[in-house]
Amino acid sequence: MNDKASILIVDDEEIVRRSHLRSLAGTGCHTEAAADGEEALRVLEKHPFDVVLLDLRLPGLNGLDVLKAIKSRWPESEVVVITGYPTIESAKEAVRLGAQNYLAKPIGPDDLLKAANDAWTQKRWAIHRDTNEREADDLDGREPDRHALTH
Repeated sequence: MNDKASILIVDDEEIVRRSHLRSLAGTGCHTEAAADGEEALRVLEKHPFDVVLLDLRLPGLNGLDVLKAIKSRWPESEVVVITGYPTIESAKEAVRLGAQNYLAKPIGPDDLLKAANDAWTQKRWAIHRDTNEREADDLDGREPDRHALTH
């Protein structure tokens, strides 16, 4: 994983947060953790994250509400939902709201790294695509200024 990636882990279980932090420790990416949805949004206000690993069952704001807020305020963040209570309905809703992936707990270190890396790759491709589209839009219908090159 690229060392420029920043990953926020949101889970109410301390052992899960520590386990995820330990799994990501050797990747060179910046990681932080939050114990609930409100804390996650406060952390994101200070520093938007590339990838958010988000539990669905949280005290206070539930994971789907946190997902909505993230995609509304930081649409460029990729969110991976990781839940101990997977259902078809919550999976559909998470994807509809913009989750990049939906995984059932327990999740091992290799699966966590793969999910985080896939989300980071998705974000980099989206940035690359958006940059190319903006550059193409800038050139659409306009002749390059040839005088700028010859003077």
